[in-house]
Amino acid sequence: MSNQNWTPSSWRSKIATQQPVYPDAEALQNALGRLAKLPPLVTSWEIESLKESIAEAAKGEAFLLQAGDCSESLEDCETDSIVRNLKVLMQMSFVLIFGSKKKVIRMGRIAGQYAKPRSNDTETRDGVTLPVYRGDIVNRSGFTESDRQPDPDLMLRGYERAALTLNFIRGLSAGGFADMHHPENWDLEFASNSLRAQQYHEMVDSITSSLQFMEALLGSSIRESRAVDIFTSHEGLHLSYEQAQTRRVPRREGWYNVGTHFPWIGYRTRDVQGAHAEYFRGISNPVGLKVGSKSDPDELLSLVKFINSKNEPGKVTLIHRFGAKEISQSLPPIIKAVSEAKLNVLWSSDPMHGNTYSTKSGIKTRSFDDIAEELEKAFTVHEAHDTTLGGVHLELTGDNVTECIGGVGQLAEPDLERAYKSAVDPRLNYDQAMELAFMIADHMKSSK
Repeated sequence: MSNQNWTPSSWRSKIATQQPVYPDAEALQNALGRLAKLPPLVTSWEIESLKESIAEAAKGEAFLLQAGDCSESLEDCETDSIVRNLKVLMQMSFVLIFGSKKKVIRMGRIAGQYAKPRSNDTETRDGVTLPVYRGDIVNRSGFTESDRQPDPDLMLRGYERAALTLNFIRGLSAGGFADMHHPENWDLEFASNSLRAQQYHEMVDSITSSLQFMEALLGSSIRESRAVDIFTSHEGLHLSYEQAQTRRVPRREGWYNVGTHFPWIGYRTRDVQGAHAEYFRGISNPVGLKVGSKSDPDELLSLVKFINSKNEPGKVTLIHRFGAKEISQSLPPIIKAVSEAKLNVLWSSDPMHGNTYSTKSGIKTRSFDDIAEELEKAFTVHEAHDTTLGGVHLELTGDNVTECIGGVGQLAEPDLERAYKSAVDPRLNYDQAMELAFMIADHMKSSK
């Protein structure tokens, strides 16, 4: 479908799900007007560069590492939290580069992951029913009437926190923090005794020695080793917030969402007739689509074609999330349909969301074994169908949490209460994240 009839607000003519209801329409419009005048968080040059890299990953020439918090908190916009998460992202990417000998695209679920879809509109505790918590740019997590009232000014606070976060990330990634000559900058103090720490540091020593040898041979520094690109992503759930940051830019055609490099459509809002699909079809950003066991192949084809009518390489990433028990049965029909339609997509595995469950005591968690199993099966299924799994989508943190059971630390359900910090979904901790990185690297190494 042509984008001639599209505008940043044309989604309002469609059914919009998972949207907050603001009690004060005037205050909402005032906040959106102020947001629309603020400077872009990202540039069209960065967005187009990411799209080119995703097209490379779809051809097997690169790998997308998309990882970060399930839901960012405005309160966690602080130096230590940002640095810890970046350290994990850098260490994981280093492992993947070493194992695959490919370019790794580093993309954080960061600087904008402030809105979350929910299964119900309300929450009841001790006989009291209030609106559900929908993320820090909508309302607050405290269980009071004032906390749960959608507040349009939180969108401005979210923009400000995203800007502060992104500014810090850019400063770090362009400076000494990202210098491959000094990977010790990425060490986490609590992880020095990690079961993977020795293997990681042996790998680092090998790479830095090789880098120093090449620079000595060339008689000059390899400049590309001193800085990296780190892209941002978030679920484009809150459509009014996304619309306010959708702009035309000089000397380029089309519209760009300048609030993030890479927004994605979540599993609950994937309706091709819905407002999210209408909004996403008009922006020039590369976008993600979550795919699960209830995704009908024909409906998915319609959605991909609707969003990427020109079949542009690098435009669409299909992020599949089936669960360890269902992926072997559910993924092949999806692959077959997309391949036969000759659609340009990047395949990425989200082994987190299909493997969530609650313990008997009501704590939401995930099993590392299930996560690893789904990821292994994803590689196997793609290899069997001559397609490339070119990315992974993970919820993790640099904090020393106990939210997912299993892994090299052998966390059990009683351990969850020790350091469970997430307000929404359980995340991998450092040990678990690094274990997955080595597993992915080993797989890519053996499949060359």
